[in-house]
Amino acid sequence: MCNKIFLASLCILNLSIACTSKKTKKQLSYTVTKHLEHSNSIQNYVGTPNTKDDREMLMFSDQGAWFAYSLPNSESSSVGFSGPFLMTQENGVWLSPTLTEIELINSKDNKIFNWKNTANQNSYASHLEQEYENKYLKIKQQLVYMSGHTALQKTSIINQTSEEIVLSPIFKGNLFHTGVQISKEENGIKLLSSKSNAVGHIQFANTNVHEIVSDSTSYIVKGSPLVLSKGESKSFLISQTFIFPEYSWEQEKLIISNVHFDSVLQARFSEKESELKTLNQQRKPNFTDEVYAKVLAKSHLTLQNNWRIPAGELKHQGLFPSYHYEWFHGFWSWDSWKHAVGLSHYNPELAKDQIRAMFDFQKDNGFIVDCVYRDTTIEAHNFRDTKPPLAAWAVAKIMEKDTLADFVKEMYPKLKKYHDWWYIERDHDQDGLCEYGSTDGTLIAAKWESGMDNAIRFDDSKIVKNSEGAYSMDQESIDLNAYLFAEKLYMADLAEKLDKKKDAAIFRKDAEILKKRIQNQFYDSEDGWFYDTNLDGTAFIKGAGSEGWTALWASAATEEQAQRVKEKMMDPEKFFTRVPFQTMSKDHPKFNPTNGYWRGPNWLDQAYFGVKGLRNYGYNVEADQATIQILKGAEGLLEKGKSIRENYHPITGKGLYAKNFSWSAAHIIMLLMEE
Repeated sequence: MCNKIFLASLCILNLSIACTSKKTKKQLSYTVTKHLEHSNSIQNYVGTPNTKDDREMLMFSDQGAWFAYSLPNSESSSVGFSGPFLMTQENGVWLSPTLTEIELINSKDNKIFNWKNTANQNSYASHLEQEYENKYLKIKQQLVYMSGHTALQKTSIINQTSEEIVLSPIFKGNLFHTGVQISKEENGIKLLSSKSNAVGHIQFANTNVHEIVSDSTSYIVKGSPLVLSKGESKSFLISQTFIFPEYSWEQEKLIISNVHFDSVLQARFSEKESELKTLNQQRKPNFTDEVYAKVLAKSHLTLQNNWRIPAGELKHQGLFPSYHYEWFHGFWSWDSWKHAVGLSHYNPELAKDQIRAMFDFQKDNGFIVDCVYRDTTIEAHNFRDTKPPLAAWAVAKIMEKDTLADFVKEMYPKLKKYHDWWYIERDHDQDGLCEYGSTDGTLIAAKWESGMDNAIRFDDSKIVKNSEGAYSMDQESIDLNAYLFAEKLYMADLAEKLDKKKDAAIFRKDAEILKKRIQNQFYDSEDGWFYDTNLDGTAFIKGAGSEGWTALWASAATEEQAQRVKEKMMDPEKFFTRVPFQTMSKDHPKFNPTNGYWRGPNWLDQAYFGVKGLRNYGYNVEADQATIQILKGAEGLLEKGKSIRENYHPITGKGLYAKNFSWSAAHIIMLLMEE
């Protein structure tokens, strides 16, 4: 697991304030374009944290930033955005309820303007915005990410009266107890941590600031009076920057000093509109209704909010499984392969980096680490096991969108080494069929390697030693060997892309041999399902689970076998539940979705493999039916404001475990795409 790292050890905070004036009868207007409008409040970011560990609300971020914000839900005399929520410390904490609150005092009577009604709050893939209004003033606030280091907050104030108004602005903030303390420095505030030697700064870049008061956990900055004539508007621009030591703060500060907020906002509009348009243009013909455009927008935002730029040990950008769950602040290998396939449909460059991020940790023997973190201590990463071999699938899917050979050329030797590793380190009896295992000889790590940690098929498994640092479970798994079969075909495609005809021929020949082995060893003709077997291949490990249709996903089953599997998949008493294609058959005595994790819940990756498996054998009517039922049956997927969950109860549809789960979002994209 990830060590606890504190904010100040890995980030620098800067706030700069500038004020501009514009005489106008109305607020600055802009147009949210067609596809971007589908993201309007599709996620519910409203919430004000009560403690540093409060995770009741969702958090918005962009550009791979390691910090996020929400929209406040409490009435106040001040205005501002909730947060920031920091993913640079303690697996995610709030630094402040509102780090930069703005209070406006009417100089005429020395009273603070109160904002009892929030006129409107909206969130888009591009930005957050909120409006406050009383009979004197109208305030509009917008927050947009300039980069992965900096968020810009613009506050526009309009005089709605027929008389001149003189305002005294106050900027203030209170910190939660996170190990960070405030002190004054020249023309600003310094943030020091008792738990690290890094320093944060709040700087005020112009003469509007004339007094600063602070203690160890709070500050107040008093601004010079603002005079607003009838209909006049004035705007404050506040930048908040969290920047890691490996990046240049001086360069970021220079960019901020010349930034134009509306240009940044327009750039985000264009960027998100383009990505969402690209996704919607690829939808299957049967899924062109607006409701599917909205679930794509929700999936896109889920991936966006989990996106992180390189930092610390992470040398390439990629996605968390979920920023919302404290132990998911890292990159996992098979999550990464799935993220990359989803991303390939609209952002191939990020998809490539997600794959590179894991291969940065590839060992000389080809092994790929299970999970990695930003932490600068190598012990934080999990080298006890890897995850199922889906990397070549991901690279091949990216190749379909980006036909240049450069990325394939870069990845091919690494993928080949990883593919070969399975047969060297995870084939106990050297019979050409592999097993899940571990590097440390523990059974728990071997179960993790399958990705299906507590699946019932592993209840009676034992560990056997292959060689020093290489162990297998005493069973050969259908899904692992189906993945390896598919990987051989994908590797053949990649080899042909690079004109490696000999490699391609070998991969295709080996695939044909493995295909026959899969059909003969893992399929039980008596009950029409694929199962794991013992090492000798003489006994099935019974209990129908989602691993049974991986042979269909890989196109490794015969037509007759696929038909028998399809019949069970479409049986309401087995797998065709409210949220179809869950991890275990409904009629199994160990079926336990509520507390089962991999013993009954529906994981959308497994559901996708099932749907894709049906399509591979021409069962498109059933595949469409299952897709519709998955999206309708899973709680909140087609509703505004509900997050995408890690998994779902297949009978009730209730969302289970982590919110904002990336691979669920990625597989929703895959379910709806024309492939």
